[in-house]
Formats: sequence, structure tokens, C-alpha cells
Amino acid sequence: MDYLLTDEQKMLNEMVSKFAKEEIGPVARENQEKGVFPWEIIKKASELGLMGIAYPPEYGGAGMDYVSYMLAVEKISRYCASTGVIISAHSSLCIDPIFRFGTEDQKKKYLPALCTGEKIGSFALTEPGSGSDSGAAKTTAKSVGDRWVLNGTKHFITNGEESQVCIVFALTEPGKKTHGLSAFIVEKGTPGFSVGKHEKKLGINSTSTTEFIFEECAIPKGNLLGDLNKGFKVAMVTLDGGRLGIGAQALGIALASIEDSIKFSKEREQFDQPISNFQAIQWMLAEMATEYEAAWLLNYRGSLMKDKGLPYSKEAAMAKLKASETASFCAAKAIQIHGGYGYTKEFDVERYLRDAKITEIYEGTNEIMRVVIAANLLK
Repeated sequence: MDYLLTDEQKMLNEMVSKFAKEEIGPVARENQEKGVFPWEIIKKASELGLMGIAYPPEYGGAGMDYVSYMLAVEKISRYCASTGVIISAHSSLCIDPIFRFGTEDQKKKYLPALCTGEKIGSFALTEPGSGSDSGAAKTTAKSVGDRWVLNGTKHFITNGEESQVCIVFALTEPGKKTHGLSAFIVEKGTPGFSVGKHEKKLGINSTSTTEFIFEECAIPKGNLLGDLNKGFKVAMVTLDGGRLGIGAQALGIALASIEDSIKFSKEREQFDQPISNFQAIQWMLAEMATEYEAAWLLNYRGSLMKDKGLPYSKEAAMAKLKASETASFCAAKAIQIHGGYGYTKEFDVERYLRDAKITEIYEGTNEIMRVVIAANLLK
């Protein structure tokens, strides 16, 4: 589908593919098995400008577009879905809301270090008692003099251990639910801000997923992001872009499943011939490739619409829904094609299936994606 890309996007695609194959591929399995955050990979990605692809050079970014960002996350996730979501959460969920809703002072203070990868970012909306229902949040931010004082617990924070800058959502008018929610920029190291529980997960084990705990955590009044009590809008707009990032991560998993299955089916022989000669295998590969290309086009459309400044909430939900279910479908088929070997850790396809499942859950479950799509259709 290179015919849809500009020359600049093609060059980026080739560069990231080479980087991912040579630098990420050889260490991905070991990092996942040991639960190692890939600091060296992130450092190299930063040097290549991949931590702030879609943001202007004046803020330390690469000055490219969201389609380029989608391509980069996909190609990185083809070899390591953990690295893909580290970059996605950092860029889509932390940099983007500061770029979109931040004051000029906030942009100048935070974006250069984030866009260059000097600092890692995160996003804290979910709580132990509120996932899809953001209005059920309990974390509060109270105005005290020239400070906001935060109290509460956030849950399932990607990059939780490593991030130095976090977008945190808290109730500034408790009782008003989403109409009383505000967004804040909170720096790691602020007194009263600590990292809590580290989750043990099914997949994406090279990422840290933690709690954030706020106990009388006082931050400057100037760290309010966007308008007071308008944090729900900040969250929803941010998640639209984030869903394209997760869609790209899922595409990478699907692509890995397809490429590994083609290679294995050509090498594995049964009944005196490669199993790629059998129609059952051919049909599985054909279905996998068709689902992948359909999902890729949906993600491309959503990213292109974002680049053009068009409304893309429905398109982002469609892209994330299709790509995530395609990742799980392709990974399951890959295991089937690999047979008994696919169920062992000798091959990567079992990891692809474990990594794929979360793409159907985070940044909006696929049930919520269907709600978003239907709501847009029924306007």
C-alpha cells in the first residue's frame, strides 16, 4: 500500500522497518520474558526522532504527520508490541494533549524534553473503580491558595514506572461527574506523588503498568491543562488520537503473525511437501492478509483525517476496533498454522496472541468502540 504514501513517508517507513528489524527484533523475546523496559531501544528511537514524530521542530519534534506516526508504531510493534505502546502512550496520550490544550508556557516547558525522548510521558485517567465510566472517578483536586492539591489513586498506567511527566485527571467539582473533571500536568518527584502496585500481565511485558497514588500532592495552579472542569473533553479528544496509536500497534502484531506464518508454512513439510501447498493453510493466510489490509486502510483513513484537521472520532474507533480484532484473529491463526510449535515459546506467535488481547481493551474497550461508532451514526 506504498502507493498511498508520500516519498517522505516511504523513507520513514523503510528507516523504521530497518531499525526495528536490526535493533528491536534480536532482543524483543528476551526483554519480554524478563520484563525488561527497553531503555536502550528507546534511547535509539529518540535519536531517530521517533518519540515526537508528529510535532513541530520548534518543540523538539520531527515535524512530520500522524500518518508517519502510525507507520512508525506499526513497524516497531511488528517486532515488539511493548515498545510500540511505550511510544504510543508517550506520544498520543502525553505529548498530544499538552500540544493541543496547553498554554504556550506549558508547551515550552514540557514538550521539548518529551518530544526528544529526554523524558517519558504517561496518562492517568483510569481508577480501580472507574474504567469505561470516567464519571465514576474519585481522585480530587482541591484549590488551596496558589496550588491544586490532589488526592486519590490512578490505575493501569502505561509507562507508570518510567514516566517523568503525567497527564492526570481529577474532580475539581465532585458530584458533577464528567462535568467536574479537570486535567493536570503532574511531574514525577512531586511530594505526595508515588508509584503503587506493579501489575503482572498476560502480555506486553516489557512495559510497566502501575498505580499512581496522590496523597496531598500539591502542584502549581499553572499546571491545569485546558479549561477548568473541561477535563473530560481533554480525555476524549486525546483518546481519539490514542486509538489510532493502538490500532497501529495492533497492525504490527497482525503483520508479524502473517509474515512469520508465511515463512513457517514454506519451511515446514508434511506429507512430503511444504504445508504452504495445502489449501487449508492458503485460506488461513488469505483471510489474515485480507483482514490486515482492511484494518490498515481504516487506520490510514483515521490518521489522514487527523492530519487534515477533520473530525475523526468515529474513524478512530473503527480503526482501533478493526485492527485489534484483526491482531487477535491473525495471532490465533498463526498459532494454528505453526501447530504444536505455535504453542511453545520456541516461536514468537504465542507472544503475539498474548500481546494482541490488550489492544481490544485499553484506550477504550471494543464494546465502547461500538458505542462510539453507533453514537456517531445516530446523530
